[in-house]
Amino acid sequence: MKLISLAFKNCCTFVTMQNSENKIEKVLQKLGIEALNEMQLAAITACKSEQDVVLLSPTGSGKTLAFLLPLLSSFDPTITNVQALILAPSRELAQQIESVFKSLGSGFKVNCCYGGHPINVEKKNLSEPPALLIGTPGRIVDHLERGSFDPRDVKTLILDEFDKSLEFGFQEEMSTAIQFLHGLKKRILTSATEAVDIPAFAGVTSPIRLNYLGESKQVQGLTIQVVRSPEKDKLDTLYSLICHLGGHPTLVFCNFREAVERVGDYLAENSIANEMFHGGLEQRDRERSLSKFRNGSCNVFVSTDLAARGLDIPDIKYIIHYHLPVNEEAFIHRNGRTARMKAEGTSFLLLNKDEETPIYFKKEPDIFEIPVRVPAPASPLWITLYIGKGKKDKLSKMDIAGFLLKKGNLQKDEVGIIEVKDFFAYVAVKREKVNELLRTIRDEKIKGMKTKIEISD
Repeated sequence: MKLISLAFKNCCTFVTMQNSENKIEKVLQKLGIEALNEMQLAAITACKSEQDVVLLSPTGSGKTLAFLLPLLSSFDPTITNVQALILAPSRELAQQIESVFKSLGSGFKVNCCYGGHPINVEKKNLSEPPALLIGTPGRIVDHLERGSFDPRDVKTLILDEFDKSLEFGFQEEMSTAIQFLHGLKKRILTSATEAVDIPAFAGVTSPIRLNYLGESKQVQGLTIQVVRSPEKDKLDTLYSLICHLGGHPTLVFCNFREAVERVGDYLAENSIANEMFHGGLEQRDRERSLSKFRNGSCNVFVSTDLAARGLDIPDIKYIIHYHLPVNEEAFIHRNGRTARMKAEGTSFLLLNKDEETPIYFKKEPDIFEIPVRVPAPASPLWITLYIGKGKKDKLSKMDIAGFLLKKGNLQKDEVGIIEVKDFFAYVAVKREKVNELLRTIRDEKIKGMKTKIEISD
């Protein structure tokens, strides 16, 4: 009997593994991914084990997919409570994880909770609990203390970019959240740096440790150059450099919120379309900035280090360090936004006459001389429209696209990226068509609803 029982158990284990591999294979086919990278394969194997996992891997290496794919085989469709919880240090990262999970087409429900989002709406969403709940530490604690969902079936906890959560001061919130998770079986911690110790409150014991950070310091396809400003104030040199680079996607890093505002305002006054991004902005303003950069309505994105990790933004051609990064790790994370997936990119250090290259440079980068002053780049091809209805109004991307094609008389190639939020939406439209479009649809209803449709400021 024991032999039969053991054989049956081994057979079930083999079938489960086969089903799990088949699920992942189908998902990859749907996403158009031919093969996972070495880190992702190792992470998936580790996450399927009974041990805790600590995954260290560079920004842009695919960590999100690496920890989401194993969840597909861990979820029990008969359980109606939350089964896995992901804590992320920023709203944008939480939203990005949610977006990636939805793209998997698993059939399991997912919800995302974060500050700046109406908590009553979130609580209503949680009345029918998702299999996967994603959120920022403070907001998740709010829901746990309010009893918005039952945490007893949460078996897996993922602390994504846990070092950033510690840096942002979320120790107490993360610790409090974990105290509610009495049925926890597995902990997965991810980070793009190994400089931070694992906090004791995480309860990680004898983890499988995967370290792929060695790859981050030798980024293939990345060129680093120094641009010297003759003046201490580098704004004029920054402007000249951006003009020379043309209309390619460019990310400008500053160390302070006030500097982001100053740089962004200066560029706008000099006809450089740009968006600003930092932690002091309202959530809606941050979402608008990201949407406009993603859809090509602007090509220059001025930000603090908040944009160095955890944002869903397009491939960046150029990185400009308006301010020197605080340390080597910050420099690496910033540069991780370019030269990704075998692409090429350039990182410029903008230094005035009193600034020296950082001590962690093994050799001095080449000096880049801005040839001659050229005019500001042409306006971006796209412009963003704001639509005053969203998911909660049952408005979808297909509804918006159909409306613009039928009622707005646009062609398919004149409609760009569409992003639908809970209560509003953004859509990119070819710049030369937008004025005529707004006149055409002025008195039209979208999906039977009269709503505001205007150029997003």
